[in-house]
Amino acid sequence: MKESFFRIIALIRKELLAMFKDPKSRIVLVLPPILQCLIFGYAASYDLNNVPYAVLDHDHSAASIELVSKLDGSGIFSRVATLQRTSDIDKFINDARVLLVVVIDQDFERRLMAGMPAKLQIIADGRNSNTAGTAQSYINTIATDFTARWREENGQERNNGIKVTTRAWYNPSLETRWYMIPSLIGTITMMMTLMLTAMSVAREREAGTFDQLLVTPFRPSEIMVGKALPSMMVGLSQATTILLVAQLWFQIPFEGSYFMLYLGLVLFLAAAVGIGLFISSLAGNMQQAMIYSFVLLMPFMLLSGLTAPIGNMPEILQYLTMINPLRYAISITHQVYLEGAGLRQLLPEMLALVAIAAVTLPFSAWLFRNRLT
Repeated sequence: MKESFFRIIALIRKELLAMFKDPKSRIVLVLPPILQCLIFGYAASYDLNNVPYAVLDHDHSAASIELVSKLDGSGIFSRVATLQRTSDIDKFINDARVLLVVVIDQDFERRLMAGMPAKLQIIADGRNSNTAGTAQSYINTIATDFTARWREENGQERNNGIKVTTRAWYNPSLETRWYMIPSLIGTITMMMTLMLTAMSVAREREAGTFDQLLVTPFRPSEIMVGKALPSMMVGLSQATTILLVAQLWFQIPFEGSYFMLYLGLVLFLAAAVGIGLFISSLAGNMQQAMIYSFVLLMPFMLLSGLTAPIGNMPEILQYLTMINPLRYAISITHQVYLEGAGLRQLLPEMLALVAIAAVTLPFSAWLFRNRLT
């Protein structure tokens, strides 16, 4: 056991030296995460086509029912629930079951009839700031149209209409970068980790040192561990770099536990490394490893919820996202960074990552051993 440990340490040292011996390689490992973090933080934006929402109607009048029907018939808003108590709002937003909750004041119709501004409160999930802000603007448009129709139908020459007040949880100013930058902790980390792991064995084959590695006392399992751990170490360092940019440059407040964040990242990197080792076992050279990695990275990113909400995807694609480790990494970073979630809230995502790692790592080891024999 002791000899095996020292052999793995020696292989890890060799891999790290291979990664960092070239000054250009050091720049590639450090500079791109910072640049991508800054670019996404300033330039990324999203469109909106489906908004799950809940309604809390304190008035239960003809006017409030008509307004809710306008939202339901808009083609954009999809009512998930009709709430009965104010305390229910926490559960629906915290569980990300709705993007926003529409709260209608108890004297909504009476104030409209009196020509006074009727109160309508929008409580939005600010974790997805751009979508929440766009949804609020849509509600403002629907409320303005509703006011005009109400005035026309009731023969009122003057009506102050609906007064909409909004409140965004977890992101009060609805800044898009509050959503984007935590997402990049998982996204960029996976890109680099997958590429490094995929090219590790391919680099040995291309340089002609793979056969030399096989005649050493290293067992196949030790070679796998020695190839996996350096990539995970680089991935954690890159995640830390992005985290520092988020806090020091963009000044996005961190609400959760660093321990929970890094625990989730370790599980995520274990799953990503399993996929990278699988690619590495198949690839004959670095060019093939790079092509295979890019072929997988694009679907992973598109099906992660980074560029489009998973709820907007076709149902079959929503099922496919369940085997995507990046989906769970983005969910964990959002929950820890913005919500301050603990182990109880993160347990489903962490168990999913453990399941993915439990499949990819043994399968990659089996494939690696078969390629050696």
